[in-house]
Amino acid sequence: MDFSIQLSAYYPDKRYGGDRLYADMLEQAVLADRLGYDAVSVTEHHLINILLMPAPLQFAVKIADATERVKIMTSVVVLPLHDMRIYAGELVVADIFTQGRLMLGVGRGAWAYEMERLGVPMEASRDKFNESLDVLTTLLREEEVSWDGDFYKFDPLTIMPRPVRPGGPPIMMAVLVPDGIHACTKRGFHIQTTPLAGDHQLMLDQVDAFHRAKAEMGEDGRDLTLSLSRVAFIGRDGKDRRAKLEAAHEYYSRFDNIRSGPGLVENGMIAPLPRSQTIEELDESLLICTVPEMIDKLGPYAAAGIDRVILNINFGASQADTLDCIQCFAEEVMPHFAKPAPAMAQS
Repeated sequence: MDFSIQLSAYYPDKRYGGDRLYADMLEQAVLADRLGYDAVSVTEHHLINILLMPAPLQFAVKIADATERVKIMTSVVVLPLHDMRIYAGELVVADIFTQGRLMLGVGRGAWAYEMERLGVPMEASRDKFNESLDVLTTLLREEEVSWDGDFYKFDPLTIMPRPVRPGGPPIMMAVLVPDGIHACTKRGFHIQTTPLAGDHQLMLDQVDAFHRAKAEMGEDGRDLTLSLSRVAFIGRDGKDRRAKLEAAHEYYSRFDNIRSGPGLVENGMIAPLPRSQTIEELDESLLICTVPEMIDKLGPYAAAGIDRVILNINFGASQADTLDCIQCFAEEVMPHFAKPAPAMAQS
């Protein structure tokens, strides 16, 4: 089982500055590359101070320039916010500049505040996402493409330059519902999912849907991967673990507001709202724990056949603590889930 660090920008204080914020994220990516993580991932969000990254492809190129081998994933790009005729070309250039280390994670958008202010109301986002994805994949695969749909109408055109990798970088779909995971896998997409606050059975159902689809595809599905995203952090002891849980609870007082609440935002800052969920209840749905507990909690993910766990470790901890967590996880947790070395041929 592989691991990725999600470079999720949390910006609770404007005085910290976007320059320092993204310098921190780049430092995390460089450390992850050095320590052998499989990937780092960047979000796309606009206008708000959680998961703040309005230019994920641009940042992916910056990460590639500062690292050597780590994959760079978008988790995820919100396709309905872009014009696919422009975005396809930007994607090809980013894939070239990242030396083929880019994986394009895509989604429809989840936060009404953001989507509506950028001209894509939530009720239209699913249909626009579906058409946008079809337009994007066709533009990357074919030349002289014309379109006559609900959201795109254009005469024949060819995206230039042409993709270096046939069809462009691999695409990973953000899907939660098991039936959706099965359908998207059958279409040839990698999958990113999360149980969010769901129970262990939901995770098993998500994984089963993916593996059933791969089995039905035979050789065509051999290289598809399943990534599971979780909020996670290494607590050095009980006191440190409690402090990180309290920071996560504060973070979720904003996250819940923008994801499922009223969307109260002022000057780009999401208002913290009282939460009905206790810290103890939140603890049950997060991976904030000591090293032995982390190993135990990740064991069922490896046993279920998850290919990659995306660790979201940015919810308010200091940069020093975050870097320490990245290093501790790599040195004390990852070796327990390393892939076995290939067997030596017998002479």
